[in-house]
Amino acid sequence: MINITRFLLGRCIGVFLWAAVVLWCSIGVAAEPVTSGGGALVAKYPSIRAHLERNQFGAPIYLESTEAEGSLRVDMYGIFNHPFDAVKEALHTPTNWCEIALLHINIKACTSKKTADQWLLTLYSGRKYYQLPGDAYPLKLNFRIASEQPDFLDLTLVADEGPLRTKDHRIRLQAVPLDQGRTLVHFSYTYRHGSVARMAIKSYFATLGRDKVGFTIISRKGGKPVYIDGVRGAVERNTVRYYLALHTYMDTLKYPEGQRFEQRISRWYDLTAKYPRQLKETEKGEYLANKRQERKNQIMMQKKEG
Repeated sequence: MINITRFLLGRCIGVFLWAAVVLWCSIGVAAEPVTSGGGALVAKYPSIRAHLERNQFGAPIYLESTEAEGSLRVDMYGIFNHPFDAVKEALHTPTNWCEIALLHINIKACTSKKTADQWLLTLYSGRKYYQLPGDAYPLKLNFRIASEQPDFLDLTLVADEGPLRTKDHRIRLQAVPLDQGRTLVHFSYTYRHGSVARMAIKSYFATLGRDKVGFTIISRKGGKPVYIDGVRGAVERNTVRYYLALHTYMDTLKYPEGQRFEQRISRWYDLTAKYPRQLKETEKGEYLANKRQERKNQIMMQKKEG
């Protein structure tokens, strides 16, 4: 049973959870409406500003996590110390998302391809140790810019099908400028799944994943925080991993192009190491070695894509 559970969760939880938002239920999830501007995100900022300035992360990061009536939702907000124009220029380019995605410990490779006027990204999601892309699960995502304005960026990546019969995977990123050359980012992820995925997830968190926790503090025991666990905790962990990948990508653009990859993998690991209770999976040397080989694999696969 444990071997079956390990296999299923390697295919399900390890899928590309772009750290930020997950909605899950047996009957489905309605997609968020595409807005024409960033007014809603700008209006949100005053209500979360205090949380961004003081939180359990020690960084300008805020997670909203709720669970009700068979559904789970986690929204992530963060502040980049980079001008909005620089963030927009970096993130509206589909190929850059492959460089961002590869930093995550579970992503074994990412390729991009343009067909007519549509960009397709394929993310190969696997386990925490080194794997060939052929041994990982390929998730094909259509990249689309929903809105790009002087003061607003809204983009989505959408897949009709995923692992374990999951459907309607939808990644969304929104960004608006703040004062002092900063940018407010909102990241979300949604998908639908049925009984097979629910059984795998339930079995995993009752056995192999029972000690894994997220970031939301639900109580205190002996003066120490008690963190959310289960699926909600898993989504929160991956939310933070991907936020740190986005953050790392922006911070390392200042280096010469030939030095950026090494700077990125080192910095991403160091940032995740600040949260060992939630995010530590391997030692730094192993992670760096794996990523160097996985990037070589990615480059070879991208050449084949043309």
